[in-house]
Amino acid sequence: MRTSKKNIAWGIRIVISFLFLLSAVAKLYPSPYFAISTFEVKQLYPMGFSESFAPYFSRILIGIELALGILILQKNFLRSIIIPATIVLLAVFTTHLAIETIQNGGNSGNCGCFGSLLPMTPIEAIIKNVIAMILLGWLFIIIPKTSERKDNFWVLTTVTFASILLLFMIAPIQPIESNFTVSSPEETISETIQEATIDTTTAVIAKETVVKVDAIKEVVKVETNEPVKKKSGYAQYFSSIDKGRKTLCFFVPGCDHCRVAAKELTELRKTTKNFPEISIIFMNEEADLIPDFFKEAGAEYPYKIIEVIPFWNVLGSKRDTPGVKYLWNGNELKYYDGINSNKFDVKDFQKLINKPYSELKK
Repeated sequence: MRTSKKNIAWGIRIVISFLFLLSAVAKLYPSPYFAISTFEVKQLYPMGFSESFAPYFSRILIGIELALGILILQKNFLRSIIIPATIVLLAVFTTHLAIETIQNGGNSGNCGCFGSLLPMTPIEAIIKNVIAMILLGWLFIIIPKTSERKDNFWVLTTVTFASILLLFMIAPIQPIESNFTVSSPEETISETIQEATIDTTTAVIAKETVVKVDAIKEVVKVETNEPVKKKSGYAQYFSSIDKGRKTLCFFVPGCDHCRVAAKELTELRKTTKNFPEISIIFMNEEADLIPDFFKEAGAEYPYKIIEVIPFWNVLGSKRDTPGVKYLWNGNELKYYDGINSNKFDVKDFQKLINKPYSELKK
């Protein structure tokens, strides 16, 4: 009987350790700074964390997750500190997810528990957390008090501080470049973003590229049936963005999903007459991968690079990458984003851009 309980206890500890270690590591995918910044924008900012405090809190929180994943496998203060602390952390996460689900009136999107590596809806995450808390409660009951060691508190502090320090080392906090926010596509974006913008519109375009730089200067043909011109707020990036039909993309150079979307757009562009001109706003994360990005996409396009936090603000609240926006005379007609229900659908986009404006208004 004692051996059976011991095996069960070890099984639970291994499962919980795996979940916490996976959660911490997944929040660093596909690259630490990009992933942690995404976590801050999607999870911490809506909770009221400031841009100055969120970077510190996010790294500390992920470091604690990593530490608990390690400490659950040792005996020091296991029953008195580690198991209760793990249950409390899961309870806080679960409460936050429940509030978010109720406030948003649904169960869509990625909760961020495992970053973008393993997308999980809030309800799925809540179920996972509840099961984990039940297992931890069971573990607390079946582990004898006599098996717990309380003679080396330095194990806890060393592992915890080392885990937190590791997060700060692999994802150093970068200075905030801009403090503006964007509430809607129609509003003019603050001029302060220009300080965090790298202009690459004049980049040399390959011969086989689908969109040539000279095409930017061409006069856009006025269609007989088109929407009234509006200011989209993106003219500071691309001067002709509010003239005619455009495809505006929000990509991260190292994002695999972004590369797939770019490749699909390139293939569709080759077979579609009068395809809406493509322009890209890149996040300034692994910008050195942009040439490789275009190589995989099969073509090069005019682009701008902006810093991480401003990029998320421009992308929009509750939005995720890859983002693909269909504009006509500055009017937003369709906005695909993320990798879930609203993700970019090349077949849907093909139907959309082939429709006259009269049908789009219906």
